[in-house]
Amino acid sequence: MAVCEVCGNDYALSFEVHTAGDAVHVFDSIECAAHRLAPICDQCGCRILGHGSQVAGQFFCCAHCARLHGHTELADSA
Repeated sequence: MAVCEVCGNDYALSFEVHTAGDAVHVFDSIECAAHRLAPICDQCGCRILGHGSQVAGQFFCCAHCARLHGHTELADSA
């Protein structure tokens, strides 16, 4: 059993996530993994769990949020 680094739950079915930078994280749920690892939209602050967009070193959950920061070249697909 391993302890989740987000919630502290000691869980028999915990799992490890190995990141590109060779860091290893332990979580008890996908929710905790997303809370710790998912990027945050620079406009609205939500966790980006889908594709999102990255422009000029900033992360956005959608083209609307990117446009609010002046990145008018982005468009959401319909």
